[in-house]
Amino acid sequence: MSTVTSELNSLFALPPANELPPDVLGELQSICRLHSIPAQELSYKWESYSMKMGIEQTTLDLPTTRAFKKDLQEIVEREARSKSHMRSVDRKGAHATPRNAAKGSDVFGMIDGITPLQPSTSGGNKRKAAFDTPSVPKFSKADGMSSPSDGRSLPIRADQKGNQSVAFAERQNPGQIIETLNGHLDVHEPPIAPHPESRVKLTANTDLKKFRYRPMAMHLSEASEVLDDRIDEFQSLIQAHHSLDDSVFGNAAAQGTNEIIAVGRVASDAPEGKLNAASLVLEMSRRTGAGLRVPLKIESVSYEFFPGQIVAVKGINASGDCFNVSELLDVPLLIPAASHPSTLEMFNERLGATEDADNGMPSKAMNVIIASGPYTVDDNLAFEPLHTLCQKAEETCADTLILIGPLFDTEHPLLASGDFDLPDDPGIEPDRATLVDAFRIMIAKPLQALAQAVPSITIVCVPSTRDLMNKHVSWPQANLPGKELGLPKQAKMVSNPVTVSFNEIVVAISAQDILYELRREEVVVGKPKENNLLARLPRHLIQQRHFFPLYPPVDRTLLPKTGTDEGIATGTPVDISYLKLGEWLTVRPDMLIQPSALPQFAKVVENVLVVNPGPLSKRKGAGSYAQMTVYPRKLTDQERNQGALLAHKLFERARVDVVRI
Repeated sequence: MSTVTSELNSLFALPPANELPPDVLGELQSICRLHSIPAQELSYKWESYSMKMGIEQTTLDLPTTRAFKKDLQEIVEREARSKSHMRSVDRKGAHATPRNAAKGSDVFGMIDGITPLQPSTSGGNKRKAAFDTPSVPKFSKADGMSSPSDGRSLPIRADQKGNQSVAFAERQNPGQIIETLNGHLDVHEPPIAPHPESRVKLTANTDLKKFRYRPMAMHLSEASEVLDDRIDEFQSLIQAHHSLDDSVFGNAAAQGTNEIIAVGRVASDAPEGKLNAASLVLEMSRRTGAGLRVPLKIESVSYEFFPGQIVAVKGINASGDCFNVSELLDVPLLIPAASHPSTLEMFNERLGATEDADNGMPSKAMNVIIASGPYTVDDNLAFEPLHTLCQKAEETCADTLILIGPLFDTEHPLLASGDFDLPDDPGIEPDRATLVDAFRIMIAKPLQALAQAVPSITIVCVPSTRDLMNKHVSWPQANLPGKELGLPKQAKMVSNPVTVSFNEIVVAISAQDILYELRREEVVVGKPKENNLLARLPRHLIQQRHFFPLYPPVDRTLLPKTGTDEGIATGTPVDISYLKLGEWLTVRPDMLIQPSALPQFAKVVENVLVVNPGPLSKRKGAGSYAQMTVYPRKLTDQERNQGALLAHKLFERARVDVVRI
């Protein structure tokens, strides 16, 4: 029990606390015993329950824990009733051939006991049972399974029963700030009228044309070369960073008595199951290790591992069976983004900060709003959260609005079924309407109204592999077709992932939820260097210099369930041949925007401002967004005179508020 207790504390206790309250811990232990599930699986079920219920209802206290326990019990009972019903249907099926047919009697037992010399082989109720209508479960409207005659509502799934969506107008605590970073800085003060011209210069640091490759045309030889090249590139980086000679590197799979350094990819010795300390293997490139895999013995080190991670290990393979690791070498980080003083002054003037005294004025700060999909709840397509977000951007005269997909979500039950009504619009014929028409009415219209109200705004749209409107189905992913979808000219279509610059600020954005998948696959050996999970996971991306360093991706059946009939998530359809498009460029970004199903946060990790705004709309309730106030970069006389490149230090001059919509 002590092991279960420690696991529950490590998985559920929120920093800075290291232990759960005794009453909550007791309920969680009871759930584990009742359902015979380990603590790790219980944490996954809790994450799914949190996303289903929304952040207001999922604070880990005693009432919420008991509600979680009750929800699990109801799911188990429904599954048991469903299995019992299926067995009943099998027994009473009208098309089943009775067993006594093989003993010479007629097939359905119709003449048993009627014809002479024909012995009865069944009881008196045999005939009646053979012609009974197969049992079908009866559901009342209260059960949410009545026939959807009007076509505008979907039946409530078993796992949604009793958890209907909360009306958007009745949402709790709208506008409440959930988390703040750099709260000592003031929030941006909106001007009396919108700025006459844009204060933000948007520059794409990614070649968007490279993302327009042909998907689903991957060759195994190309994929293997990409994976091998990544190992070889990291070996060169590590060699240069630690000033190592070529002779110290070797093949970890080869038996030897000399200590060597091997660079390779972390993998599991089994194709299925979660990675653990006993199943760790190191996969080397064909150039350095003939593509072999060798088990790692890591008893003397403390580290965090995940499949696909590139590591440099020092040790000995004396037996030829495994590589005994004595040390893990640090992977060098990219240099921080920097600009010339004259460039920084130019962008400060663009914000209206012409004097040093203006740099600390909230009215001169840049106002950035960040949101991630979905943008409406599961039971309607009103997109009320999106309309409210656009209204917020208009009221505050936002300089930049970043919208991260999915905009039109393939996992939305109504869109997945295709059974929904279009809003009244004189320019559309209902019988000839397409998804493009629906997008123009539901998504493009509020964005066009925002662009008319605030002409100086810059809208950045990042697609998702869950977007219905993007024909490019694999990741890395090409941008959305802006003109075809009727978006305003202020809307800039970029790829997924992308690295862009807002004035001098370098921002990396990816719509793929890598943090949730890393959370599921990560294994911690020994004492972690960072106890805070939400700070540790983004550090993997920064160290690995990649938007999606996990390989292979998590099976989509293990991801959070969706609201569709199938209930299976889209997952991450990675095209390995173009995995290099997900690599970071020559500098470390000032900011990383990484939406995730994990709790929303804003943190500074390795001098990178990392933000997870959370979904704007949860499946059954309102979500959150992030608002960022960026002050101009202050310059000293010494920095101006030296003329050297200056780090942007965004994490010191940006205030981030995660707000309930």
